[in-house]
Amino acid sequence: MSPLPHASLPTASTLVDDRPDTTGPAPDPAAELFSDRSLPGWDAALRDAAAHVRTAARRADGPFTGITPDRLRRSFAGLDLDRPLGGLDDALDELDDLYLRDAVWFHDPSYVAHLNCPILIPAIAGELILSSVNTSMDTWDQSAGATLIERSLIDWTAGRIGLGRDADGVFTSGGSQSNLQALLLARDEAAAVHGLSMADRQRMRILVSEVGHFSVEKSARILGLAPDAVIRVPADDAMRMRVDALERELARCHAAGLLPIAVVATAGTTDFGSVDPLPAIGDVCRREGILMHVDAAYGGGLLTSLAHRHLLDGIEHADSVTVDYHKTFFQPVSSSALIVRDGRTLRHATLHADYLNPADRAHEEIPNQVDKSLQTTRRFDALKLWLTLRTVGADGVGRMLDDVIALADRTWLAMRRDPALEVVVRPEISALVFRYVPAGERHGSAGPGAGIRSDAVNRGIRQAIQDSGRAMVAATRVGGRAHLKLTLLNPATTDAHIREILGMIVTAGDALDAGLGDAAPAHATASASAHAAATATAAEVTR
Repeated sequence: MSPLPHASLPTASTLVDDRPDTTGPAPDPAAELFSDRSLPGWDAALRDAAAHVRTAARRADGPFTGITPDRLRRSFAGLDLDRPLGGLDDALDELDDLYLRDAVWFHDPSYVAHLNCPILIPAIAGELILSSVNTSMDTWDQSAGATLIERSLIDWTAGRIGLGRDADGVFTSGGSQSNLQALLLARDEAAAVHGLSMADRQRMRILVSEVGHFSVEKSARILGLAPDAVIRVPADDAMRMRVDALERELARCHAAGLLPIAVVATAGTTDFGSVDPLPAIGDVCRREGILMHVDAAYGGGLLTSLAHRHLLDGIEHADSVTVDYHKTFFQPVSSSALIVRDGRTLRHATLHADYLNPADRAHEEIPNQVDKSLQTTRRFDALKLWLTLRTVGADGVGRMLDDVIALADRTWLAMRRDPALEVVVRPEISALVFRYVPAGERHGSAGPGAGIRSDAVNRGIRQAIQDSGRAMVAATRVGGRAHLKLTLLNPATTDAHIREILGMIVTAGDALDAGLGDAAPAHATASASAHAAATATAAEVTR
């Protein structure tokens, strides 16, 4: 290919910035760097930022405004990130329009959608400190006391689980990363024990409940295992892994020359909050010589529970455990950890770099957390949990979780009494999956397309409630059919809030069901007018 003619290249005149000049000297950007000399500006920035958050939180009239992506996207049209606004005040005012005004507020008592918790104020203080100091957790010479705080929390969590003195672990970005690292350790430990080649790794299999987290498949893909490496084990009517089915799948693997390397037991499934039978699964794993990983991202908070700790009986037999503190420990995102029974297995995550953690200094046992982590640069997220335990205390965290578990059980009882609602299972923790039952089903006059109609109505309910901004609920599928989900994680949510939310669901469902009329099953889609009516009635219930 011949070069472009010289005349087509940009000239100096075309590169001149045609933006208007500003009067006066340009501000020194270095003045915005945090240091002992910029503390007055730091103080002012924190006050201003806090004032904007305070105003937005007081202004919020529900967990969400109901704004659509298209409407909010218009606010971003024409923004030029190459043109600074000139000051933090202007940037914060702009942020009100782009983010704070329409933020989803997890602290609102009517936010009952996903596994998002309200967060403790001491943990927010921790966020301020860790962001200001900007510690990186990879090596001792970058973190010092932060490393010892993190290690103390790992030891504390391992002790609550019931692991021995050889336990260890590391903080991670979340449950998905914790699960990924746990399965990496399982893969490499199995390869070392069995002397497997890379090709042999295609025989490796991981077993998890059919309602376990999707990060197991994602991890297997990242780890280069076979496309069918993850085996989904059937669950019972309580959405807990069936141990007899697990044993059958293991026998099938052995007969086919496959190599099971880990069983992932779930302590708190995302949809149902169900806890797999940990003692029985542990027995199977020990008998088969397979690593047992417990995904307690959701249920890990039960380690602090005063009334429900028994739900985790058997977790002490795990080889590794995922705990998300940013779920049931009421911590800001992100705050998670992987805890392992035998700290030596963390060697599979260790690589040495001459500039960071040189191999020729490994004998000095310098506490470099990078030796245990998939990450290099990493935030000091452990500080948030540290300040929580030093102020609120573990028992305080446990009491809050016990409160939401009790509320979930009362909510289940209320649903059972309402013929318009059909709940799937009684919650073990605080998640409830259910559906609105259209009138035809309730009265025994449903036609052959009842399932399609039910799907349309339940999908519409979720959207109508979200559009109203008065509450937030989630959605999922059970047996291929659309269902709704409440995830209760807020101790401020009361029975009155639940009554209002259930009332919104039923009234919106009635409006959508009526709006479908006698539509043929194949065309069971709520009309715009029916959706508008459902949204209006849902909003009106709480006014």
